[in-house]
This record gives sequence, structure tokens and C-alpha cells, in this order.
Amino acid sequence: MSSLQEHLPILQILVPLFGAILTAFTRSGTTAWAIAAVSSAISPFISAALLIKVTTTGQPISYVMGPWAAPWGIEYRVDLLNGFILLLVSLIGLVSIPYARKSVAQEIDSHKQSWFYTMYLLCLTGLLGICITGDAFNAFVFLEVSSLSTYTLIALGRQRRALVSAYQYLVMGTIGATFYIIGVGLIYIVTGTLNFVDLAARIGPAMPELSRPIIAALAFMTVGISLKLALFPLHVWLPNAYAFAPSFATAFLAGTATKVAIYLLLRIFYTFFSNAIPFYSLPISEFLLVLSLAAMFVASFTAIFEENAKRMLAYSSVAQIGYITLGIALANKIGLAGSLVHMFNHAIMKTALFFALGAMVYRTGVARMSSLSGIGRKMPITTAAFVVAGLGLIGVPGTAGFISKWYLAMGAIEHGWIWLVFLIVLSSLLAVVYVGRFIEIAYFREPSSDIADSHEPPLSMLAPLIALAAATIYLGFDTRLTGGVARQIADFLLSGVVLGGTQ
Repeated sequence: MSSLQEHLPILQILVPLFGAILTAFTRSGTTAWAIAAVSSAISPFISAALLIKVTTTGQPISYVMGPWAAPWGIEYRVDLLNGFILLLVSLIGLVSIPYARKSVAQEIDSHKQSWFYTMYLLCLTGLLGICITGDAFNAFVFLEVSSLSTYTLIALGRQRRALVSAYQYLVMGTIGATFYIIGVGLIYIVTGTLNFVDLAARIGPAMPELSRPIIAALAFMTVGISLKLALFPLHVWLPNAYAFAPSFATAFLAGTATKVAIYLLLRIFYTFFSNAIPFYSLPISEFLLVLSLAAMFVASFTAIFEENAKRMLAYSSVAQIGYITLGIALANKIGLAGSLVHMFNHAIMKTALFFALGAMVYRTGVARMSSLSGIGRKMPITTAAFVVAGLGLIGVPGTAGFISKWYLAMGAIEHGWIWLVFLIVLSSLLAVVYVGRFIEIAYFREPSSDIADSHEPPLSMLAPLIALAAATIYLGFDTRLTGGVARQIADFLLSGVVLGGTQ
């Protein structure tokens, strides 16, 4: 057993990877789903074991490939930050896979279902790999694995516009990956290493003589990752990708992909660049603050007028990403903790919202707001779960979203920015409008002809939705997993980092 525990970091990657290989040789959709379900069920236990070990020992886990020690060899490294994200990604995979069986069977042709699950498991492998690797170039490799599989997942949508959306994302994603790898190349030229820990040690001494290439590398990597995480205004690929992808793919990606990209941004800012470039010496915080506020208001305002319910939730995701990057921009302990808490909470809430909407599409075949009139009477449990997650998105007290925004508001107050607290509340009121609009359509209008024969989805789809809606409430009261761990991570990230007098 102890020998198995030593190899948990590599098993975190091998389990979904071998699952993907098996599904690729399977022609039965049911068999492929079973393999994906087993792989998805094992991953959270590995992630939880890694996070528990890091938390209890207070030391990172280092796993070296082959006989070459880091920094020359490939290293998987788990600390509080990526242990937290590993758990989040694997939990979303676990909750999502029961939902997939009926949803994928309806939306994907039978002869394509095994390939769909192959792409899902490759995407999961890539996302987990980005989190666990301790090497900047291998992060790029896993980024491409997840991206290429994501393009395929989107393209398998039943509408022809899914192909256009996948192509649009492919173009934007390729640009982002190119920017990132250019930054990695510049850093390698300056330091001669790609290992995150070794970079942290070497990049500081190199800064005085080689400041321009280091700053250029930071700029390239920041822009490249910002494209991947859909930071405003680099978000143009996201609304169509979410709207026209299969419902299961949309829910899974909304809960995981952008969160992993934000993790990579945090890793770059706080692992090695912080040793060379204190945040106050460059307008990084101001840059993120402006873009975050723009996302919170412009995307929320766009969501209010969106007729397609999937696109409404997609623009909402852009706005919620703004809240996460706002916490990074605050660059103090409580603000950064708020960013991490919202990463976790938003993954739970947005996956629930897309599950609910996917269940409605499963029964009705439509996603237009007007066509879903009266859906609350036909699918009361599904709609109620949507409302609970929507209230969390707004930040109503008693929900997980309130905890996130409370942390962000306290971080703004610590900075002395009372005006920012007002803007956080004002942007939340915009969420009241678009969530309230859906509630009004669902409960206070006569049922449309499109939903005449609709009823609750199968239990395999309903159970994960109820679980996530319940988690939205539970995490609004018990914050030990989210707030407690997030504060420890914020301490870890800010230790030794000078932030213009804010620690």
C-alpha cells in the first residue's frame, strides 16, 4: 500500500490516459461510458489523498520520472495550490460522468460515442497534467492535449454551427498556445531550465542583466494563458463553444477548463516571476483590475439580452472569470483567497446550471428562452436546482457564491477601495436581472408548445444536478474545504512575495 501511495502522482495521469486508450478501441457507447466512469471515479480519490498528504505534512510531494533528478528530469510536484485544483477537476469529472450516459446517448451518434468518451478522458488527462506537472514545457504539452480534445468535443455537437465554434476556438487556442510557448522559450534562453522550482531560484539573479527578455516572457505567457481562460476581451471563442457543444461537454468544460488556465496563471505569477518582478514594479494588478471589472459588467450586461439560454450562461461565465481575476488583481491574502474560493464555488454552480439547462434541452430539444416558457411547471425539480445555482451565482447569503464575494469585498476593503465593494455589489445586481429573467420565464408564463410533453430527466441526470445544487447551499455554510484551504494557499503563494507593502 505504501508503494502505491508513492506513485499516486503518476497514477493521477495514467488512470484517465489508459481509460482513453481503452475507449479508443471500443465500439460500444455503453462500454466506453463504463470505462470513463471507472476512470472518473478513481481520480478524485487520488487527488484527495495527495491533498491530504500535502496538508498534513506541510511539504510538497515531488515525483521524479526515471533516473534523472529534477531539474534535468521530468518532475510531477504537488503542493497546496495544485492539490486543490486537482481535487476540483477530478470531482467535477466524477459528478459529471453519471449525467453523461443519457445526455451523450441522445446528442451523439452511436458510432461516435466511444470517440466522444475518448476525447473526454484525454481532456481530463490534459487538465490534470497541467496541474500536476512541475515543468513549464510539459504544462504546454498537457495544455495542447486538453485543447485538442476540447476542439473535438465541441465539434461533435449536433448543430452544424458546432464545427464553426470548434474552428474558432482552435484558431484562438492555437494563438494562445503559441504565445505561451514563446514565453517559455525566452525563459529557457535566460535561465537554462524549465523546472518551476529551479526557475524560481534562477530567474531572480538573472533579472538585473536580462530584464527585457524576462518581462517579454511574462507578457507572452500572460496573454497566451488569458486567451485560454477567456479573460475579457479575449473571450470571443467561449460563448459559441459553450452554446453549440454537447450539453455534457459544455458543463464539464465550464467547471474545469478555465479554472485550470487560471491555476497556470497563478503558478506563473507566484512561483517564479514573483522572485524577479515584484507586482508593484509593473502594472500587472492595475491591468487585471481593469479587465476584471470590464468582464464583470460588459459580459453580465450582454447576458441580460441573450435569447439563447446557453449563451446567456456562457457570458455569465466570462463575468464570473472577472471575479476570479479580480481577486488576483487585489494581490492580498484575503483577496487571493476569494479568488481561489470562487474558482471552486463557480465550478460547482456553473456545472449545476449547465446540467439543469442540458436536462431541459434533453426533454424539449430547445434552448431559446422564449421556448422554455413555463418549464418550471413541467420540470419543477430541475428548474428549482437551476434557481438555487442561479442564486449562488448572484451571491445571495446562504449560498456558496456569497462566500466568494464576501472574501473579494473584504480584500477590497483591506486595500482601502470602498468603491470596489460598491462595484462588486452593482455587478451582482446585473446577475439578478439575467437570472431573474429566466425565473420569470420559467415560472410566470404559460407553458409554450415546445415543452408540452416535457417532464423530469432520468435519475442519472437528475441526481448529479441535485447533488451540485445541494453543494451550492452546503458550501455557503461550511467553508472548511474552500475558505480554510484557500487561506492556506494564499499564505503559501504570498510567502516571500513583495506586493507593494501588502502581504
